[in-house]
Amino acid sequence: MFTGVARADRGGETVFAEARGFAHRAYGVANTLETRFALASGTKGFTAATVFSLIDSGLLTESTTVRSVLGDELPLVHPEVTVGHLLRHTSGIGDYCPDDEDPPPGQCLLASTSDYLAAMAGLPAVSAPGTRFSYNNGGYVVLGAMAERVTGTVLADLVQERVCVPAGLRHTGFLRTDALPGDAATGYLPDGRTNALEVPVHGHGDGGLYSTVGDVHAFWSALMSGRILASPDRMLADGCGFWPVPGGFALQGGDAGINFRSVHLPDRNTTYTVIANAGGVMAMSQHLADLVATP
Repeated sequence: MFTGVARADRGGETVFAEARGFAHRAYGVANTLETRFALASGTKGFTAATVFSLIDSGLLTESTTVRSVLGDELPLVHPEVTVGHLLRHTSGIGDYCPDDEDPPPGQCLLASTSDYLAAMAGLPAVSAPGTRFSYNNGGYVVLGAMAERVTGTVLADLVQERVCVPAGLRHTGFLRTDALPGDAATGYLPDGRTNALEVPVHGHGDGGLYSTVGDVHAFWSALMSGRILASPDRMLADGCGFWPVPGGFALQGGDAGINFRSVHLPDRNTTYTVIANAGGVMAMSQHLADLVATP
């Protein structure tokens, strides 16, 4: 059974909005349309927008190398790996949390940039930079670390300053899983346990952002209208944190107790989003896709 929130907007009008299930099962707290949910890898779109904002400001370029910013902190990263490689998942660096493997032991203890970089420091490269696409969570951690280093500001604050504030997102940010506020949903595993031991206690560039369904829709509107970046076209077209879908783009992510998918179709002025704190989202997402396709 679907547990979470779903919303579809078409032509500036909300045509579907519904919340189901519980944000906190033990206390009987129901999900609402104002509940904040973890976005898992949906976070990468916000990280990419932050990095492109720094590129627009001249603090980074797509050809900036990891070594030129982080020095020897990641000694096994090839000297030619650049921001552009990291954004497009073509860096070839080792991944601390590959999508096709179980989460590494102790992942729940990751909280700071130094924690994440320590988890990645001994990972050998898997391919030469720029030679093949390989989805890489760690690459977006490195992007976050580079953004912090060139600005002197922690990533959570950078995302606020460069994405959330200009987009008017008042309910989006990085939350600690061991100190969730009352309006944030706990993630649940299939056996009923919470996901507290399965995800990092504090997220980074690859995941861990929390948001509401309303803020997600506002993010798309702000991004496409130029309030975050002067032009998002290069970021969207090249798959930097986003996925191409017929007629538009998607943000999506999945982790233990977390499922998220949001689709924006620019030419149809349509957005639909599903966020779940238990179970999957694809059936509901397909329902919304069918709904907005109906005249």
